[in-house]
Amino acid sequence: MRLDARDIAILRVLAVEGRISKTDLAARVGLSATPCWNRLKRLEKAGLIEGYGARINLKKIAPHVTVFVAVELADHTAASFQTFEAALGRYEEVTACWALGGGFDYLMKIVTRDIDAYQRLIDDMLQARIGLARYFTYVVTKPVKEGGPPPFGDLLDS
Repeated sequence: MRLDARDIAILRVLAVEGRISKTDLAARVGLSATPCWNRLKRLEKAGLIEGYGARINLKKIAPHVTVFVAVELADHTAASFQTFEAALGRYEEVTACWALGGGFDYLMKIVTRDIDAYQRLIDDMLQARIGLARYFTYVVTKPVKEGGPPPFGDLLDS
């Protein structure tokens, strides 16, 4: 799908303000409401917009710890990767996971009440035999930057 400057403008605004009204979105990108709505629907239908959500401030809800975990699997067969990836759906505490090229196989983002809860989760994963061989824990001490929009200009300039 070919994107023009208005499409990019719509994506930029929505990446930061997903709840913006259609009228305000249209005004921000310099279109009237109907053409803006049509573009928005086209972007959604093409899969460029995968969904809308809220950024939740967990500090105001409950004490918690965020941990990044670099994971190595026991072996590197297609079945091992499939088993591990399928198993992650059972763990609500795993809020994100990325397959990596290089030294580690995966990077998981885990949110739990405290370090003890984190360790119980890891112990459960090890006992569940989902392929986890080694893991390296990195506790987040403070968020510095998160959830920003992608660098559309750098990605699309050729």
